[in-house]
Amino acid sequence: MSVAIVTGASRGLGRALAGELAGRGWDLVLSARGAAALEEAAAGPARAAGVRVVAVAGDVSSPDHRAALVAAARGLGGLDLLVNNAGVLGAEPLVPLAAQPQAGLREAFEVNVLGPLGLVQEGLPLLRASAVGAVLNISSDAAVVPYATWGAYGATKAAADLMSAVLAVEEPELRVWWADPGSMRTRMMAAAEPGEDLAGLPAPEEVAPVLLRLLERGLPSGRYTAEGLAAASAGAPAGSSAGGGVRR
Repeated sequence: MSVAIVTGASRGLGRALAGELAGRGWDLVLSARGAAALEEAAAGPARAAGVRVVAVAGDVSSPDHRAALVAAARGLGGLDLLVNNAGVLGAEPLVPLAAQPQAGLREAFEVNVLGPLGLVQEGLPLLRASAVGAVLNISSDAAVVPYATWGAYGATKAAADLMSAVLAVEEPELRVWWADPGSMRTRMMAAAEPGEDLAGLPAPEEVAPVLLRLLERGLPSGRYTAEGLAAASAGAPAGSSAGGGVRR
């Protein structure tokens, strides 16, 4: 049985990815800060699919929490996929760099960059031992496009993108994907730009199966966008992309 760790799994894209993986028969270790919301998410479609689900509440910036996640995966038999989805904006709503709180930027780097790196480091022995070991780091168009007010968040995602690219070089036996899901109808997007109309944006449940085409097709390490993956299904090349999509 395949085992995945999914962070930020209590809502939004993380929850949608967990549900999709469960529907494909994956056992799951789910992480989020809020224990009640995480338990509710774990008790939903994931457990209904008949797979094993371990919910571990905590913050990915905590070394103890990261160790607990990997220990839980080990208890399920190993680790085949690590999904680094948890993230924070650094300010809600977003503000120009001139007004960016230092504390918020520090938290964003802790959660969006150092947390995923620490989890990769903790999980590498299990990922290396898997015949299909893979890491999926959720990126953003803000990592490559200079949108006003998205500078702090975008800086963390740009750092995570480069970290992902280096990991792909250093761990050639693993598949490492950094993927931009595009703008979605999520609480994070609403918090980032409260005045924006999100009605026309896709729900995370629409985007999650598109991102999991990376897994289904065993695509090579690289940067991808949901937009590009969807276009590939319509006959366009499925190669990795340096841009495209919109902000997460």
